[in-house]
Amino acid sequence: MDAQGRRRADNIDPADQWVLNPNTGEYELRLAPSGAQSGVPRPRRGSPSAATRTRSAPGRDRGAPGRDREREAPGRDREATGPDVPGPRRRRAEPPEPLPGRRRGRTKPPKKSKAKKILLWTGGTMALVLVAVSGAAYAYLKHLEGNVHTEDVGGSAKAGFSKDEAFNILIIGTDKRTGAGNEGYGDKNSVGHADTNILLHVSKDRTNATAMSIPRDLIVDIPECRTKQEDGTEKIIRPSENVRFNTSLGQEERNPGCTMDTVKAVTGITVDHFMMADFNAVKTLTTAVGGVDVCLAKDVNDADSHLKLSAGEHTIEGEQALAFVRTRHSFGNQGDLDRIKVQQQFIGSLMRKMSSSDTLTSPTKLYKLAEAATSALTVDTGIGKVDTLKDMALELKKVPTKNITFTTVPVIDNPAEKVHATVVVNPNTAPAVFDAIKNDVSFTAVKQKEKKEKAAVAARLKGSRSAASDIRVDIYNGGAQAGSAQETLNWLQNDEGVLKSSQLGNADAPLSKTTLEYSPDQADQARKLADLMGLSGSAMKPGESEKNSQGLPAIVLTLGKDFKGAGVPLTAATKAPDVEKSTADKTVCAK
Repeated sequence: MDAQGRRRADNIDPADQWVLNPNTGEYELRLAPSGAQSGVPRPRRGSPSAATRTRSAPGRDRGAPGRDREREAPGRDREATGPDVPGPRRRRAEPPEPLPGRRRGRTKPPKKSKAKKILLWTGGTMALVLVAVSGAAYAYLKHLEGNVHTEDVGGSAKAGFSKDEAFNILIIGTDKRTGAGNEGYGDKNSVGHADTNILLHVSKDRTNATAMSIPRDLIVDIPECRTKQEDGTEKIIRPSENVRFNTSLGQEERNPGCTMDTVKAVTGITVDHFMMADFNAVKTLTTAVGGVDVCLAKDVNDADSHLKLSAGEHTIEGEQALAFVRTRHSFGNQGDLDRIKVQQQFIGSLMRKMSSSDTLTSPTKLYKLAEAATSALTVDTGIGKVDTLKDMALELKKVPTKNITFTTVPVIDNPAEKVHATVVVNPNTAPAVFDAIKNDVSFTAVKQKEKKEKAAVAARLKGSRSAASDIRVDIYNGGAQAGSAQETLNWLQNDEGVLKSSQLGNADAPLSKTTLEYSPDQADQARKLADLMGLSGSAMKPGESEKNSQGLPAIVLTLGKDFKGAGVPLTAATKAPDVEKSTADKTVCAK
């Protein structure tokens, strides 16, 4: 090679001589044409000409298998052996072969299969698509999150949501006029009262759920509640006695936390979260799923709600759906209790439509449903994230529709009124309904597996009992009123003869229900203490006991939030009472 040729070769960037071959997916050497290179054939690996190379590192066997070829050291005399080929596999130029004819070229690498070539290109493309979709999904998630309105109700709601526990959600429909087209509905000057109220309880094992409606005209005592103001301060709202339930929201600036507190005061059931919607929710949700199927037992032409439908089955959405759930003068006794039944039937049909394959397999409907649901809702800050709402919806979806029960708080006409316009809680039948919900008892038939498990729990109470004087028990307060552990200790020692008992303060973590832990050889003591305390088999926890202050084994009694006082039985309901009800899997024609 002449000096000019060497200068041209020296100026070439080795990286520029390796290019990607789209047919093979590999990088290949492409030498720039020059006077020294144009007629120089490249020897194939293993050919005699390749074996004639003489430059090698001292002591290295260049013919040994697996050895890398030596890279040229800087400053070597390039004219002595010809120019080295830059790149992973360097090759030096060889003299032309003596025989005339076709030049000997380098051996082409084996071609990849067609499937591999497709994977090479589509794999990279899919990676880009996934990144783009992930970014779009995240952006859309944040968009949906921006749709959801949240309200801080302080300690009235839980700080978060757990997938492993039963949960209670208060669903509130207000009569406040918001949005275009709602001028003809509700009280023109309403601040947004609790017009429609459903306490939804979802069981811990997700086998059943109960949706209990609370009449808006139920006479209740609204407890004192605290609301947060825009400037961050708290406002204490005084209690009200003998007022309609619907005034627990809106009246005197009460927020949904006040309604939650009122539900607990009336039923004894702790509400974990709330979801609130106005008239627009019915219109947008029914439109998003393509309409809801309803059935009428008779023709309806209601001048107040403007609902006009013939007897039979119909698919309704938007304004017509809202008119359907607001109609009260065309069903039953034309009162709120009969309207509640119609609303329950409507919600059951909406649940079926939302969970149907027709909805779940339609991207268009899912998109519209996500937009409508998030835009229509106001929730507490504990469930204000879209991910949390999704988790909650997935937990509810586990419940079979045949085991979602709709019922209403048992009520009677208000005895204080001559002309009955309001109702009060039925003192004879309502407590059993409230207890069933508190104790996670299904209002529908459970599977055989659950029946066997309940039987096994009940069997813990079967067997011999020890004498009260033989019981060794350590008592902890796990959520009961302050002083309950000491009160129970005094009662057991002084009234029941359980002399080997100790009060050891507060438990490590609060419990919703009272428990009794014991080892197998203490079962007779545990059964006797369960009799004295009025505990059910579900409160008994076979396992391990602990050592008392004398180092002797003792059973552990932890008083939970359900503790009602020393000597007051805590037997939990195991069977729901027989009440008027319907289930979400069946269509019932409104009468």
